[in-house]
Amino acid sequence: MMTDSPELARRAATWAGHSLDDDRVARLTAYANWLVAEAIPAGGLGPREAERVWGRHIADSLAFSVGWGNHPEEILDVGTGVGLPGIPLAILWPDTAVTVLDRGGRRIRLLMRAVRVLGLENVRVAQGDVFDVADEWHGLTFRGSVRAPEAVGVAARLLGVPGIAVLGLSRRLEPPPRAPELIGVAEALSMEARMVGVDPEILDGPAWLLIMRLGV
Repeated sequence: MMTDSPELARRAATWAGHSLDDDRVARLTAYANWLVAEAIPAGGLGPREAERVWGRHIADSLAFSVGWGNHPEEILDVGTGVGLPGIPLAILWPDTAVTVLDRGGRRIRLLMRAVRVLGLENVRVAQGDVFDVADEWHGLTFRGSVRAPEAVGVAARLLGVPGIAVLGLSRRLEPPPRAPELIGVAEALSMEARMVGVDPEILDGPAWLLIMRLGV
């Protein structure tokens, strides 16, 4: 397995059909350093996550970009925690307006600090519950923040036309057994849906994503 490093981020972006220049890698490195120096001590990530911050968190977040061929106009990152996957995607796509949404006041304060430290002008921090959100969005991401069946329903409710939502399903070796059911639910709600497996060599292990499209 590859050593945890920025090279994992480059590989994940390339696998997803995008690229990282040196400036983006430098910004991602600043974010990784912030996660270790501030987010982990504050409890935003577990104490052992510093050893795998690139593969488990930053590269994993960049894999979500596989849902889009070109950068989307906007993304709502639901239950973002300390900015995952929203902040890595905002760094990858500086022309995309990224709203990072979370309910926790402490995480919101951490996010506002991260945005200031990193100078991310395309990121807006919002506090609230996604079930109270009523706007339409052209891009949605869910990384373990909402139960998968509920996330499919949220995507159907919030996606505008055209719209794409990417849901992180699992980091286990085998495909999630619930995936066919989730795809069926998405299709019943008028969305196209497919599951994508990330090669274990790209990250620090396998990953499975559900991509849902409305009117694309």
